[in-house]
Amino acid sequence: MTPLLQEKSALENELEQIQRLDRLRRDLNDWFNLAQAGNEAEEAELALLIEEQLDSFDNLISELEMAMLMIGEESGLGAILEVHSGAGGVDAQDWAEMLLRMYLRFAEANNWKTEFLDYTEGDEAGVKSVIVRISGQNAFGFLRGERGVHRLIRISPFDSSGRRHTSFASVDVIPDVGQTIHIEINDADLRIDTFRASGPGGQKVNKTSSAIRITHIPTGIVVQCQNEKSQHQNKDSALQVLRSRLYELELKKRESAKKADYDDKDLIAWGSQIRTYTLQPYRLVKDHRTGTESGDVEGVLDGNLIRFLKEYLLFKYAKEND
Repeated sequence: MTPLLQEKSALENELEQIQRLDRLRRDLNDWFNLAQAGNEAEEAELALLIEEQLDSFDNLISELEMAMLMIGEESGLGAILEVHSGAGGVDAQDWAEMLLRMYLRFAEANNWKTEFLDYTEGDEAGVKSVIVRISGQNAFGFLRGERGVHRLIRISPFDSSGRRHTSFASVDVIPDVGQTIHIEINDADLRIDTFRASGPGGQKVNKTSSAIRITHIPTGIVVQCQNEKSQHQNKDSALQVLRSRLYELELKKRESAKKADYDDKDLIAWGSQIRTYTLQPYRLVKDHRTGTESGDVEGVLDGNLIRFLKEYLLFKYAKEND
């Protein structure tokens, strides 16, 4: 989709939300008027209908609030999400796969498309690292706050002694610039290596060197893709990821010049977790930046992230406008 069509789609979506909000407001007024003029037998039924309309109204207000918190031209773009297992061995690799599932479920709930660009299986279970392209309006704006280290505390299913383990995985999210923003890359600045690819889920190892690793020599940025069938397709995908990383680097330079650290660089440092998911001895998910907590650990790991994402966006908005 071209930038013009993306902007047109975003404006149409915003207009549709405003029109829905106005329709709900008028419907609520009508239901309230009916309730005032109705008899006792109708009151209970009308009360239920009004409650449903109020819930819809509240949900739509929440959606509009989230849209207002999307700061920066890159917020409306899709996202390239990376998950890497950290300290904790096989537990960490299993934890990385749990996080991957959480983000895939969140994307599914928002009707966003997902595409694997790279996938490295764990030694015994889970994944060592994975790169996923998430295509959808405001995907980066929603997920940008997930960058950092995520910590899991649980009784390890891989420990025969049933001991409690702490595992870490890092998440990185960058805007997917795709073809929407022109980033000039000089071929002389690239070192391109090929290697044999292996697919997720125990797929057979590729017999040809179709996987691509690209190193951008001036910046030292390294990207790789192996999930396409051909070397050419993997190269195209890797170049798209590289463009997104170079775009993010340029954004950081501009932000640094403005003395506004929007990217929370300290939060991405290894060992400085942004969120802890505790399964034992109690059940709690806590965001250490905003203080947001939830006892519904299963719901969060099943993709119900909206409360954490909204609180983070409010936190960032307040911080940047302090």
